[in-house]
Amino acid sequence: MNSTLNRAVIEQLVRTSLSRQAGLVTPVTKEGPNPLIVNSSARHCHLSQEAVETLFGKGYELKPMKMLYQEGQYAAHESVTLIGPRSRVISNLRILGPCRDFNQVELAYTDSISLGFKVPVTNSGNIAGTPGCMLMGPAGFLEMPEGVIRAAPHVHMAPADAAFYGVENKSYLKLRVGGELGVTFDRIFVRVEPAFKLEVHIDTDEANACGLGPDVPCELIK
Repeated sequence: MNSTLNRAVIEQLVRTSLSRQAGLVTPVTKEGPNPLIVNSSARHCHLSQEAVETLFGKGYELKPMKMLYQEGQYAAHESVTLIGPRSRVISNLRILGPCRDFNQVELAYTDSISLGFKVPVTNSGNIAGTPGCMLMGPAGFLEMPEGVIRAAPHVHMAPADAAFYGVENKSYLKLRVGGELGVTFDRIFVRVEPAFKLEVHIDTDEANACGLGPDVPCELIK
């Protein structure tokens, strides 16, 4: 085994160990050119730099708290309060960085029910016509006219992974989750970019419904 492979194996073992310590669920399937990671994505928001400054003050920059699996992505120290219809709120809504050029809040179905939202399932970035909300930070309020979504289940992958599974960018795969429940997700949206690592994102409701856990086998199928 060469040194590069040694590093890759060690890196994966460390990520899995840290994820378990943090209470995350990241089952690993070692097929294809890269190991498959399936992660449960808790409610969060993505903000523009302008929005960050509105909520936290002029010139404010997000501070990384924990690096995520995708290269360069992180959970920030900063969080905000979401104010929905009927003044119902979710506090400590985590911001994910780095900043984007649009504002988006991603909720699970149970979140949307508790807030009184009727939130569509859509792919990240497709926010036209979606409901809005109010965000509150320590320095001000941000009114979002749109951008509250339930993120469709999706998979990030590099071109080598796409070739292995025989798919293209913006196509679909199925995710078969084993274990006691044996659930299959039929529409996993495919995102292909050279910098991506092979990772499926489902939300917390979906993860709970299929019994996702560190020892539950998962596989992508056409």
